[in-house]
Amino acid sequence: MYLALKVLHVMGVVAFLGNITTGLFWHAHAARTRDPKLLFHSMDGILRSDRWFTNPGAILIAVTGVLAALNAHLPILRTHWIAGGLALFIASGIIFVARVTPLQKQMRALAAAGVETGAFDHARYEALTRKWELWGGAALLTPLAALVLMVLKP
Repeated sequence: MYLALKVLHVMGVVAFLGNITTGLFWHAHAARTRDPKLLFHSMDGILRSDRWFTNPGAILIAVTGVLAALNAHLPILRTHWIAGGLALFIASGIIFVARVTPLQKQMRALAAAGVETGAFDHARYEALTRKWELWGGAALLTPLAALVLMVLKP
């Protein structure tokens, strides 16, 4: 049972981190065009992929991680690499929900308005993008640090 949970846990990590990373790539690719239609399409795709991969990946990581720890009789809060990884993972989730997703929705709405009206406020979009990249970086680095803790088990 432990190994099955561990495989599912790693699959969740791959979906979660892979989707965040590729989302940053595809947005940067679209941003080079400065085309509101492509920026809308990119951000809409990122929001959809979060629903299909990032969020389910996060749930899979949390559920299988806790179940694997319980199955292995590891005290979650007294096993430092588990507690630390869990804290980093929770921090990432808070950043994602409180900062990243709202910025993504604002960026998508701004790009949509640019498509509809033909007057795209690129300066405002770039300002939102800088905030999104900052908070998105924090939301990516925290689970990467958790990954290091899980692998190295210091």
